[in-house]
Amino acid sequence: MTQEPQNGCGVRLRVEGQVATVTLDTPSRLNCQTPSTWRELAAIGARLDSAIRVVVVRGEGRAFSAGLDRSLFSGDPDVVDGLAALATGSDAEIVEGIATFQAGFSWLTAGPAISIAAVQGHAVGAGFQLALACDLRVLTEDASLAMAETSLGLVPDLTGTWPLVRAVGYPRALEICATGRKVGAAEAVAIGLANAVVPADQLAGAVQDLVAALLAAPAASAAATKQLLLGAGDRTRTDQCAAERLAQLPLLRQFAQR
Repeated sequence: MTQEPQNGCGVRLRVEGQVATVTLDTPSRLNCQTPSTWRELAAIGARLDSAIRVVVVRGEGRAFSAGLDRSLFSGDPDVVDGLAALATGSDAEIVEGIATFQAGFSWLTAGPAISIAAVQGHAVGAGFQLALACDLRVLTEDASLAMAETSLGLVPDLTGTWPLVRAVGYPRALEICATGRKVGAAEAVAIGLANAVVPADQLAGAVQDLVAALLAAPAASAAATKQLLLGAGDRTRTDQCAAERLAQLPLLRQFAQR
C-alpha cells in the first residue's frame, strides 16, 4: 500500500505475514519529512494488525531520512503545515499539534511489536528521531546521525530525547543535541545507539536475519519481555521484580498447559 501526501513525502507500507515494513519513499528528496508524513505514520500505527510482531522502518535510496522538508522553514504563515503557520496558533493549539506529530513516532516503541530501523546514509533531525523511535537500529557503515533541531533554535520534539538519553546517558545526549554534530556508524554502535553496523550491501540481509531471530521466540513472551525492559528504567528494583512476577503469571500458566 502506498499513500502519497500532497507535499510529495510518501510513506509505503508492506505487510508479509507477521512483519510490516514501513518505507519512506521519496529518494529524490532524501526521504524528507513533513506533518503529512507523521500523520500517515500515525495512521499506519493505529490500523496495524495486532498479529504483527516486527515492524521494519527503512528509507528508499541513499538516505534513511535527511529530516524536515525545507519548505516547512518558510516564514510565510500561509504555507500549509509550515512552522510559521503552526506558530500562529494558541499555546494549546501548538501543543496539540506537536502531540499529533509525535503520535507518528511513539507507537513504534509503545506497541507490542518490536521495531527495527534500517538506516543507511543520513538520518538527520526528524530522521534521527524516527530511528530513535524504533526499539532496535541496524546501520550501514556510511550512516551518519545528527540532531539538528537545537542548532536551528528549536528542540527535538518528535519523541527523540527520551530514547537518546536512555541509550547514551545525559551528558553525551546533551553534547550530541547541543552541538548538532554528526555521529558516525562506528561511534553509534560503540555508545549504544546502534545494535549492529554492516556494509551497505548487507543491510537488507542483516535486518532479515534479525527479524527471523525475533520471530523465533513465542509472540507472547517476546511482547511481555519488551514491556518489562521498556519500563525497567522507570521502576525501582523492587517494583521491577514485582512487574516480572505479574508478567510471568499468565505465561507460566500457558507453559504448564502445553
